[in-house]
Amino acid sequence: MPLTSLDIHNKEFTRSFRGYDEDEVNEFLDRVIQDMETVTMEKEELFNRVNELEEKLSHFSNIETTLNKSILVAQETAEDVKRNADKESKLIIKEAEKNADRIVNEALQKSRKISMEIEELKKQATVYRTRFKMLIEAQQNMLETEDWEDIMENEEDDQENGHISY
Repeated sequence: MPLTSLDIHNKEFTRSFRGYDEDEVNEFLDRVIQDMETVTMEKEELFNRVNELEEKLSHFSNIETTLNKSILVAQETAEDVKRNADKESKLIIKEAEKNADRIVNEALQKSRKISMEIEELKKQATVYRTRFKMLIEAQQNMLETEDWEDIMENEEDDQENGHISY
């Protein structure tokens, strides 16, 4: 057990015939007691300070551990978000490509259909033109025939005779 300032204060020495000067010993012991009390108080303050600092260190270590875990979770979350974004972007691109292909195919089909309709209209226009031309020629031929002149003469005769024909 370590020696305390109280032990030093209460220590009694036996007296001998040719011993040390009692006042000088007492004065020295008083100084030792004071120094011992100062050292003891400093030791207690330092011990309390060490405990306080150890508690803070423990607290900061816990914070550091928590922050490290939080950083890891944040990194994992960021990686998950990035992976999901990559997957989603690939799906969007794939869907857009499908839609683009569908739109292009529909446009090609419509273009082919319109081209066929144009060709059909051209054929119909040609047929119509030919028929119209034939009709005009037939009408012109009819106008140029002698029968027409006969019809005109008969009509004039009918008018002279008082017959009206319609």
